[in-house]
Amino acid sequence: MEDLTIQWNGLSLSHKEGPKFRLHSDLASVEYTIATKFLMKRALNTDAIAATFKPLWRTKNGFRVKNLGNHVILFTFGNEVEVDTIMANELWSFDKHLMVLQRYGKDSIVEDLSFNLTHFWVQVHGIPLRYMNLTVAAGLYETVGKVICHTKMPIEDAGGFMRVWVLVNISQPLCRGRVICLEDDKELWVSFKYERLPNLCYWCGCLTHNDRDCELWLDSEGTLAKTEKRYGPWIRAPPFVGSRKAMVTVSGFYVKNTDIPQGDKVDGLPR
Repeated sequence: MEDLTIQWNGLSLSHKEGPKFRLHSDLASVEYTIATKFLMKRALNTDAIAATFKPLWRTKNGFRVKNLGNHVILFTFGNEVEVDTIMANELWSFDKHLMVLQRYGKDSIVEDLSFNLTHFWVQVHGIPLRYMNLTVAAGLYETVGKVICHTKMPIEDAGGFMRVWVLVNISQPLCRGRVICLEDDKELWVSFKYERLPNLCYWCGCLTHNDRDCELWLDSEGTLAKTEKRYGPWIRAPPFVGSRKAMVTVSGFYVKNTDIPQGDKVDGLPR
């Protein structure tokens, strides 16, 4: 788009080409679009993509799938709420390869989209129990990406680990963990595990290519030993079941329960 602008700036326009055609907002279509980059090498089949996501997204009025080339797909919807729901339920993948989603604004240019950021639920394991709190978790995740914390995506104490919604730059290798130092100078390693993690390169930890396309592997001409892989299946978190509460808070015994009317009995005792 920028090249076209430079090109017409250097032209001598005719009387037919010169008058500007002004685009008003009332000329734009009322639709909501997600631009998506598919991080895979093989050609994309729009019919297969539509068939895959129709039962997953369950949109009320359906959606359009448009292939722009260079593994970029536009998903267009007639309802903004459906777009919000899809974006809120990242991470999405196709054929085990990562899909990087971005909202496509009314004045956006696809060529200007970077497709470098996506959201992950990331678990941190190995924090000593007395340090398992929101402040420590948020501090640890600074090297993973931008911590997103609000009422719908809270930092969670999942029992043996903390769980955080993080915006990750996928142009960089995934962060495997961090060294923590206790008050007695004792050092410990805490590890990060990523939920719903698609294919990634175990040589370097990038999501933009697989093992066979990694520069480390290609430069070695296939001589690298498996022991030299910096990543492994341990970077993947097991499925998280949110309905199974790992922790509950119990109120004091003598706290008045306002939900029980006076005169009712609790455990056989008059109230």
